[in-house]
Amino acid sequence: MKIGLDFMGGDYAPKAAVLGAIAAQKVLSPDQKIVLFGDKEQAMPILAEHEIDPSCFEFVHATEVIGMGEHPTKAITQKPNSSISLGFQYLKEGKIDSFASAGNTGAMLVGAMFSVRPIEGVLRPAIATNVPKLKSGFGIMLDVGANADCKPEMLTQFGLLGSIFAESVYGISNPKVALMNIGEEEEKGNIVSMGAYPLMKAEKQYNFVGNVEGRDLFNDKADVIVCDGFTGNVMLKLAETFYVLTLKKGFKDEFFDRFNYEQYGGSPILGVNAPVIIGHGISSPEAIKNMLLLSKTMIESKLVDKIKSALNS
Repeated sequence: MKIGLDFMGGDYAPKAAVLGAIAAQKVLSPDQKIVLFGDKEQAMPILAEHEIDPSCFEFVHATEVIGMGEHPTKAITQKPNSSISLGFQYLKEGKIDSFASAGNTGAMLVGAMFSVRPIEGVLRPAIATNVPKLKSGFGIMLDVGANADCKPEMLTQFGLLGSIFAESVYGISNPKVALMNIGEEEEKGNIVSMGAYPLMKAEKQYNFVGNVEGRDLFNDKADVIVCDGFTGNVMLKLAETFYVLTLKKGFKDEFFDRFNYEQYGGSPILGVNAPVIIGHGISSPEAIKNMLLLSKTMIESKLVDKIKSALNS
């Protein structure tokens, strides 16, 4: 198994990414190798400082970096020797089994769409995120940013992608799938949600439990919450703010501690032909470590194959 990481991506790169890779490699088995994409000369002093043998990793030297503010499509095409571009090239060629980065989100989306490409039958890939539950554990919400505008058929398929992910990667048995709406009644919502409801209700491949409202985000009514990327991104950013506010107010609580993005590492792009994970721009070494371990779990679970099988059936 080879797990790819862009160690030049993120606000605290390359140090945070390299330290995260060191922490992850320590818990991986000998046949699981991390492949680092980036400027090798910048990684060497960090490894030396922590007395780590460079041979613990494989390196793919990259002479360019895609900045956080660069236009995604232009950057991917105009910087073929960037760490993100090379990572996707290796992923496409099967030289690595997954690829992750805390760098430019748009470039990661574009790279995934045009290198490994969406799985045949997937209308639009979606970005998923973890949502802490009040009693214990967490659920999944998607889409949280890949598709600001959606059609009912897309939301219906997000339910399938999220259900397979929740069951295969996190072991949630028969996940409860719900549609985010402005009311629980079947006839509530905008044109898209009213169109999606009957399609999701008729879907036999997952356990649809109906509509949920914003107040249900953190309770146990659903394990997988489906929404368009605009709504999901707003809700995600609001949820992230809770954790920041508790820190600023000096408030210590186990539930709010589970809002810490570091625990989850990153957000997977579901519906493409290989595991791809986008990390938070402010990813710490702990977040990078958990992003790499999530990559490992996604590979081991054969998530992509399970999604293909579900679509073919």
